[in-house]
Amino acid sequence: MVKKTWLLCLLFLFCIRAIPVQSQTTFTNPGASQLHACGLPTNRSVFTDSATFTTFNMTADCTIGSAAVPTNGIYLHFQSGTFTINGNGHSIIGPRNSYGIIVGLNTADTNAVLNLNDITIRDAGFDNQAQQAVIVQRRARLNGRNVIFSGNRGSNGAIIAYWNGKVYLKNAQFLNNRQTYGAVRQASAAASFGLGGSPAAETVLSINGGIFEGNTRTVANAAVIMASRGTVQLQGCVIFRNNQGLIYDTVFSGSVTDTTTNQDDRTRCPKPPKRKKEKTPTATATLRPLATTCIDLNQSTGIAVHATYGLASGVQCQRLDGGGIGVQAIVDGGFIDAVDVWGYVEQGVEVCFPQAGNLLFLDARTMPRAIAPLASTVVNGMTCGAIETPGSIVLMPPS
Repeated sequence: MVKKTWLLCLLFLFCIRAIPVQSQTTFTNPGASQLHACGLPTNRSVFTDSATFTTFNMTADCTIGSAAVPTNGIYLHFQSGTFTINGNGHSIIGPRNSYGIIVGLNTADTNAVLNLNDITIRDAGFDNQAQQAVIVQRRARLNGRNVIFSGNRGSNGAIIAYWNGKVYLKNAQFLNNRQTYGAVRQASAAASFGLGGSPAAETVLSINGGIFEGNTRTVANAAVIMASRGTVQLQGCVIFRNNQGLIYDTVFSGSVTDTTTNQDDRTRCPKPPKRKKEKTPTATATLRPLATTCIDLNQSTGIAVHATYGLASGVQCQRLDGGGIGVQAIVDGGFIDAVDVWGYVEQGVEVCFPQAGNLLFLDARTMPRAIAPLASTVVNGMTCGAIETPGSIVLMPPS
């Protein structure tokens, strides 16, 4: 009886009833003219491999309400082709009691791929139905880097790899999601559910580094993560704290491959490298003119700057816009932020941006400035790069 009920719940998961929005408008392969100011489509949208507009760069939070997506509707449906959403630190908020993102087509095998970078998906999904905010199915794939799932609801929380779907997340956070529906085992954060006789290896949820915190449940035996005829792979430092229920559960040949450095105790995670202690110049050091522009930058933007002899030692900083960068290819590439550093730079200066991405260095010693990749490290969630010569450090979207 339990098995029958379980299968009925799974089948019900994909009985999607599409109700037209108030304007009766659904975009198919939307272009730039059909985008909201935040960088995503204004209405529910379907994407196929014939789309010409395949990369979306968010410039603000996108709040998705009933005017764009009706109850039980789908906001973004990627049926085939490869697409990328660069969140640039912004959020997709909602829709509630509708699907946020579905990757893969219900009725035919596809190879749809969606790349999510530096984005938060929050307050989406369903209160009292057997569905969730994000679904990846039918041999489709979702690749996520620096993705946060927060406050989503559904029978399996925020995201599910279903029916040969594959989800690969790096540095993901599942915060305060809730399992809100079901009579049998479910998940409050994420799940890998195969269907019928599909091998477990065909449906994959892989998480390399992440945090699961504050996820709650309605069904008494719901776990944080569920594997049913699917595989869950945990790698790297994965932190669990203040969740309801078991960390993970398996049923019907599901499996969890756990190679994490940490299961419950975050003290076992690798600690971030210690910063070098800022030194006080000795009496023999060459004194530089006092300058505090880097201190002002720290206080006003969230960009952190560190100098070997302190920020009042003569090093100077200025945040740049596209005109200040002066390289059209970098501007067109959707740069996230940039800082120009000059003055007493040879002491060693580190600049840390509060977003994830890749760094470029524009060397002020050449004209025009020579452009080169700059090695970066991640310190307390910030992307950091160090220089010893004057120039501009530019943060580009993750590759």
